[in-house]
Amino acid sequence: MQQISNQEQYHLLTMPIAIQQIRSELKANASEAVYASHKKLVPGINKAYGVAMPVLNKLAQEHKSAGFELVEELGKGDYVEEKILAAKLLGKIAKKNPEKSLQLFKHLSKHIDNWALCDALGMQALKPIVKTHDTEIFDLAGQFNKSGNLWLRRLSLVMVEWYTRDKKYHSEIRKLMNHLKEDREYYVKKAVAWLERNMNKGK
Repeated sequence: MQQISNQEQYHLLTMPIAIQQIRSELKANASEAVYASHKKLVPGINKAYGVAMPVLNKLAQEHKSAGFELVEELGKGDYVEEKILAAKLLGKIAKKNPEKSLQLFKHLSKHIDNWALCDALGMQALKPIVKTHDTEIFDLAGQFNKSGNLWLRRLSLVMVEWYTRDKKYHSEIRKLMNHLKEDREYYVKKAVAWLERNMNKGK
């Protein structure tokens, strides 16, 4: 039988408490004005508390010690803020276990249904390991790039946005972009244009 470490036992015991605390704080900080803004700016949101981003940043900082179990649990949530918080939390702890982080990233990607969640996951969740795990990140982007799911196609570009800063990655990025150059989906086309602008800076 596989042994569970003391740290893992601690996380499993405290995780339900952390979930309750987080959901209580999200409800307490919900705003009708923010909710209306979310619904207007992010089409496709099914459920939202109406919580501003600074609150999510604060919660991510406060709960980063809860570990990967909390990330996974939040990723299952119905509310967009919980899913975005999962992406932010993963970005706080990804260096602790890059392989686990890549697995969780792939798992969280299955629940994307709007551009805000797509971009939060793509730009924040793997940021601590972009320098050390570039091969794995581009391999995963290549898989998403061919997906029938528009959000995974957009994610395939967003998740390599950081690499537009370094010209040695531009040929790899262009392969991903060229495959989606004729994509009909608005949010995919926007991502192609975004990366194109980034790579043209300084020319």
